[in-house]
Amino acid sequence: MIRELRTFVSAARRGTFAAAGQQVGLTQSAVSAQIKHLEDALGVKLFDRTGRSATLNAAGQRAVPLAEEILDIFSRMGAPDSANNFHGSLRIGAIGSVQTGLLPQALVALKRRAPFIEVSLVPGVSLNLLSQVDAGELDLAIMIHPPFNLPKDLNIEVIAREPFVLITAKDVQGDDPLQILREQPFVRYDRGSFGGRQVTQFLKEHKIQTRQALELDELDAIVKMVRSGLGVSLVPLAGLWLEHGSDVRVLRLDKLTFYREIVLLTKYTQRQLPLFELFRACVIEVLDAPK
Repeated sequence: MIRELRTFVSAARRGTFAAAGQQVGLTQSAVSAQIKHLEDALGVKLFDRTGRSATLNAAGQRAVPLAEEILDIFSRMGAPDSANNFHGSLRIGAIGSVQTGLLPQALVALKRRAPFIEVSLVPGVSLNLLSQVDAGELDLAIMIHPPFNLPKDLNIEVIAREPFVLITAKDVQGDDPLQILREQPFVRYDRGSFGGRQVTQFLKEHKIQTRQALELDELDAIVKMVRSGLGVSLVPLAGLWLEHGSDVRVLRLDKLTFYREIVLLTKYTQRQLPLFELFRACVIEVLDAPK
């Protein structure tokens, strides 16, 4: 019945039997058959069916958190006695700067403590990673704190705060960040991203109209464009570009400083699983290590 419960939760979260089938590796008809088997066992209909469509009904909505709790308990039944006995896999999503900054050291620490687990790393932007965790396609994600409320079944923990700074080419004169932003072409951090929205808000608060040169969503690429003289940019102090920070001028914003928060996102049902707790401990260990 565990298989049927997983299929039911997937169908409830994804919205259709076809989408659930893609996630769990079944045909739409096989998903329908498993849902029917579960309904027969429970003696209650979980979906209202109309023609070829099925909609989660009130009984189904009540059943979803209970099914997730059962799956959580089942997962914990197989928890190892020690970290070195861990087997299985961990699907981790991460934004670009985390992949090149925090994550390599955290994964080394994880492999040292649990050498037998398989790690799958999925790159992406924060909004997509959030959706993948919510859909059960990822076990967890390290991403930017979203500027909106999350679904109730998701757990979020702030693990770092990264200050934004102004970067310019070496030959750009002046030390007033606001004046430089008004006068120089602007390489914009993608305004559709969570971090990019913070940049937009900063410019709006200080009534700055920029002359946009480019718009990008990769920090390392933004830094390269700035270094080449295409403009100036507001970027978080994070990621691989810090290793080459001497190639550009870095101006602190001082009392104007704003931050992006990096969070560890997972489902509430996953947050106390031993493997998640072990990975979290590795992340915190890296963050707390002397720089």
